[in-house]
Order: sequence, then structure tokens, then C-alpha cells
Amino acid sequence: MLARALRSGLSESYHDGAIAVFDDAGALLLEVGDIDRPFFFRSAIKPFQATISLEAGADLNREQTALAAASHGGQPAHRAVVESMLAAAGLDPSALQCPPDWPLAPTAHQQLVAAGETVPRRIYHNCSGKHAGALAACVSAGWPVETYTDPDHPYQQRVRELVADVTGEDVLPAGVDGCGFPTMRGTTRGLARAFTHLAMDDRYVRVREAMMAMPALTSDTDRPEAALMQWLPAAVKGGAVACAGVALTGRFGLAAKCWDGSNQALYVGVIEALERLGVLEPVAREGLAAHARPPLLGGGVPVGSIEPALP
Repeated sequence: MLARALRSGLSESYHDGAIAVFDDAGALLLEVGDIDRPFFFRSAIKPFQATISLEAGADLNREQTALAAASHGGQPAHRAVVESMLAAAGLDPSALQCPPDWPLAPTAHQQLVAAGETVPRRIYHNCSGKHAGALAACVSAGWPVETYTDPDHPYQQRVRELVADVTGEDVLPAGVDGCGFPTMRGTTRGLARAFTHLAMDDRYVRVREAMMAMPALTSDTDRPEAALMQWLPAAVKGGAVACAGVALTGRFGLAAKCWDGSNQALYVGVIEALERLGVLEPVAREGLAAHARPPLLGGGVPVGSIEPALP
């Protein structure tokens, strides 16, 4: 169990999930719940997709690398960096194959509507940075750009091989993510192993450091991933339907999954696990309080909170 909702001091609901933490020697430092139950990793593996983009020749600066690993909020800064990635590859947003969407961040959506925007666009999609990074890799490597989301495309084959390697698991059969990319499957155990590699291996240093340096580009300013990266020397990446990985540089890799899809409960569990592992300073605990015990509202005022419930 990750968390429980307490309203007026009484238990209202429980959020079941799993957490695994591995160090660089392969020792399991923490285990909560069923860490061998499979699920789709979704956007949690974007750091490894960004790694393949770089290794295939995409010439990305630090800001662009952060966007290639991002589930961004669609703010003007996010969109500008994605446009720069495409322009450098000789492309424009029409090359993106993610579906048209509105920004993930409500404030970005509101700004567009206030400015008279009436239709969703591909570049607003939270995965457009990942898609732009893949397109830049395809242009550099001489791979087809029209079919870059196909599971048999050379880019996707390399992603699949890398994710299988870092998780130590069979990542097939693959699914289709919301953005149209193939998405690999695996377990909390496997995702924790992957984030241990992200935390430790020089192969991932460019992606890791870009994420850590620019958490507001990798996610958005008000998301728990960005908050954690402000207080820890870590690369943090969440995925849809409540999964996440934390790569604490030089220390360990953590992965978590909340089975009912609650992102709030997920990060309550993640922060409690980090607390138990002794990596949160008092000032960090204060800075993360809103995500560690998010309030429950009744009549517009706090009447309870979501509390950690790790065994």
C-alpha cells in the first residue's frame, strides 16, 4: 500500500501500489507491494528514448535534450524549444505524428484560449519534445521520417533493445502510447533497475544532467517531478496512469507504480520512500510538503489529506 485518504480524520480510501529501489551493486534497498506485476512504462522511459536520439546523432543542446525527455506542460518556452529542435533538423511541426492536443498545463491552455486559439495542435502535445528528438535522430541517421513511430522502424528497435537491457526484462508485447509511440511493458522491479542505470552510468550523463538542470522544461513548474528535482540531485520522470522513476545520482534508482492511477498517491508513496531512505533534508521535506501530504477539500477548504501508508 502506498497511501490512504483521510477525510475529517477517518479513512476514506486506500491506494495500492509498488515501490522498488536498487543500488548500483544490484542490492534491493526497499521493496513495497508486488514489484513483479507488469504494466506499461509509458512516459517513464523517455530518458532512454532521449538517449537513443542522442546516440543516433541528434544534435541537441541541453534545453533540447531536456525536452526530448519531457512530458512538458505546453508552456511557450516548451513550444519554442520543440520548434527549435525541428528547425535545426530542417523540419516544421507538420512532421510531428503525435496527435493534436491542448497543453497539459491548465495555465498554458488558458493562455492560448485567451489569445484566440481555437484548435488543438500537435506541438502542444506533452510528448512533442520526444517526437522532435526522434525526428532529429532520423534526419541525422538517414532513417525514414514518415514512419518513425512504427515499431519496426530502426529508431524504435533501438529503443526497445535499450529498455530491455536496462530493465533486464522482456519488454514485449509492446503497446501503443497515447502519443502514438510504441510503449514497453515491464515491472516496478525492472523500472527501478533502469533508473539505477540512469543514476550511475556515464552513458546517460547528458540526459540525466539536462533533466536535473532544467526540471521546469522536463515537466512543468507545478508538478511533483519538478519539485523533487529542485530538492534532490536526481532525474525524475513520471508516466501516465501513475508510474515514475527517480535516478538519484551516484546512489540508487527508485521506481513506483500506483495501481489505481492516482498520481497524488503515487508521489505520496515516492516521497515517503525517499524519507525512509534518508535522502531528504529538513528543508527538502518542507519544500515537498504539498506533494507529500496533499490536502483533500470539502466545501472548498481542507478537511483531510492523503497520507503515506507504506508498510
